[in-house]
Amino acid sequence: MKKRYTYRAYPTAGQRQMLARTFGCARVVFNDFLAERDRLHREGLHQSVGFGETAKLVTTLAKQTPERAWLSEVSNTPLQQSARDADRAYRNWFNSLAGKRKGPRMGKPRFKSRHDRTQKARFTRNCGFTVRGTTHGVAHVRIPKVGWVRFALSRDLPSDPSSVTVIKEADNTYRVSFVVDTEPAPTSPANPGRAASLDLGLSDYAAIAYSNGTREKIANPRHLRARERKLTRAQRALSRKTRGSNNRDRARIKVARQHRKVREARTDFHHQLAARLIRENQTVAVEALNVVGLSRAGAKGRRGSGLRKSVADAGWGAFLRILEDKATEHGRTYTPVNPAHTSQTCSVCATLDGPKPLGVRVWTCAVCGTRLDRDYNAAVNILVAAGLAETINACGPDVRRTLACAVGDEAGTPRTRAVA
Repeated sequence: MKKRYTYRAYPTAGQRQMLARTFGCARVVFNDFLAERDRLHREGLHQSVGFGETAKLVTTLAKQTPERAWLSEVSNTPLQQSARDADRAYRNWFNSLAGKRKGPRMGKPRFKSRHDRTQKARFTRNCGFTVRGTTHGVAHVRIPKVGWVRFALSRDLPSDPSSVTVIKEADNTYRVSFVVDTEPAPTSPANPGRAASLDLGLSDYAAIAYSNGTREKIANPRHLRARERKLTRAQRALSRKTRGSNNRDRARIKVARQHRKVREARTDFHHQLAARLIRENQTVAVEALNVVGLSRAGAKGRRGSGLRKSVADAGWGAFLRILEDKATEHGRTYTPVNPAHTSQTCSVCATLDGPKPLGVRVWTCAVCGTRLDRDYNAAVNILVAAGLAETINACGPDVRRTLACAVGDEAGTPRTRAVA
């Protein structure tokens, strides 16, 4: 399987200038490719002219013209990769229109702007890039026409990379991202045979029910909310700066730096939680959430903006992708479950009690009289829907009631807790 390893890079001033030129050339080739495909589409020739002819026109032949002669100043590999990216975007659009592509409908590819804050250039193995490790966690990668770029080798590469992508982020920091081939390494879980089910939420990030009769709630760290005050100050300072001035550019970098710290903290939390779940369980059952729909839910205008903002801050979609990837890597079972009515159905007697507002965190079943915790009850229903009901029953007749029932929180009790 393929994995991506990303490191912080520290190019010199001359290398940054050459990388900026490479980013610009790759962007121009991408836009020229889209413009040419648009022309062929208007003339009805898009099916008769393939990728090779169009790529040759916007790269090799374009270098021979006075208007695009400066394309020869950079490596040809990122230009070819940029043309491939544009071709893939065009094919995804057509396949989406024809119904051949799964997932949400793709829009028509748009031209890239020179004002985009994030810039990328990809170099494949054909260009002959070289990685050289040194002491004290420092390494260098030799990029054609750029030179040896230093980066922090925070962890060793498991194999020789097949490609490297140089990324300039919005806060003017650089990353080098390597794609390597790795073999799946199945490991024995800390609790063999144990299964876990997750109900993702906003009050608590996740309510987890385990098949051995224990349960746990993970507190929602709210990374964006935690840095919202600093971010607001930085954005206000940015709004007071004159457009086009150096002071405004420095203020913009401060805003981008705060956003990067939020993103990195959220990603680290996702990886740590997913790694612990995969390390300790054989099977993980989760809700197959429509995260895009949830991010657009709630009341219209400012009334529902808080809910949508919290959904985006939680990053459920990224967490579920990371969890599935780690399950595949370590030989675990990842089971998505339809989330319909998991919070409305009593997990003890299976009575559908109807929808409830988000403010109702505890409710009592009208049939069996069980006082249920909304999140734990949903987690148990997910565990049952995943086909693990027999595992629950084997632990005792009242295990399902114990896992789903509500308990009062004492003062000072941490929000992350395990209840036997």
